[in-house]
Amino acid sequence: MERPAWAPRSIDISVPSVSRIYDYYLGGSHNFEVDREAARRAMEFMPGLPKIMQANRAFTRRAVRYAADAGITQFLDIGSGIPTFGNVHEVAQTARPGVRVVYVDHDPVAVAHSQVVLEGNADAAVVAADLLKPRDILASPQVEQLLDLERPVALLLVAILHFVEDTDDPYAAVAELTAALAPGSLLVLTHASYEGIPLPPGRAEGAVDVYRDIRNPLVMRSRDEIARFFEGYDMVEPGLVPMPHWRPETAPEDEDPYAFSGFAGVGRTS
Repeated sequence: MERPAWAPRSIDISVPSVSRIYDYYLGGSHNFEVDREAARRAMEFMPGLPKIMQANRAFTRRAVRYAADAGITQFLDIGSGIPTFGNVHEVAQTARPGVRVVYVDHDPVAVAHSQVVLEGNADAAVVAADLLKPRDILASPQVEQLLDLERPVALLLVAILHFVEDTDDPYAAVAELTAALAPGSLLVLTHASYEGIPLPPGRAEGAVDVYRDIRNPLVMRSRDEIARFFEGYDMVEPGLVPMPHWRPETAPEDEDPYAFSGFAGVGRTS
């Protein structure tokens, strides 16, 4: 397999990547055939996966605009993935010039492309780090230079927690990040769930198995389990809901049925 010029030498291009699969679902071009093949296998069981990802991105844009309109000027996006049109810094800085954004990802392709996209933007940066090591994120030079943790921050954990197994205790990681945030900070979160998927659970399990096969287990949690991530937060209306129902800009009934798979919510620390 020929290595594209944009692919860092350090990555194994024969192994599928969750962030590159996500890029493929969104119509991006920074993915390899091995990623596309895994995506197509998952779509054999759950053909609406691209619609879910599109709904996820649309929710993120609405939540970022909400945060900026509410006076938040700092964003920490963990598990940010490969840059696509309408990224957090583009939405936030359009809504409120001068907003500062730090992206975090452990995928070298995502980090490399973020660096290119952010070149010349003094108010945005990317950190190569892992959600499960909050101290590394919070102590990074990029966070220390761009974010003032004594002031409110919007923490984005969008489509990342369902890739963390219970044995790695994602709740502890979120709690540690929350403890570092000032009162008035926001948690913006989406998470996959069997609830809302317009398929029998047994068929949806086939797509989950594909992610397990590529050693990126997809953990489908219940609404109650997802709500636990918001401990210490007051939920912003309308609460933890399917993505199209969170402050929609168009009629939810016009959305594809797959868009209602999983949950999204925003919480505020007091």
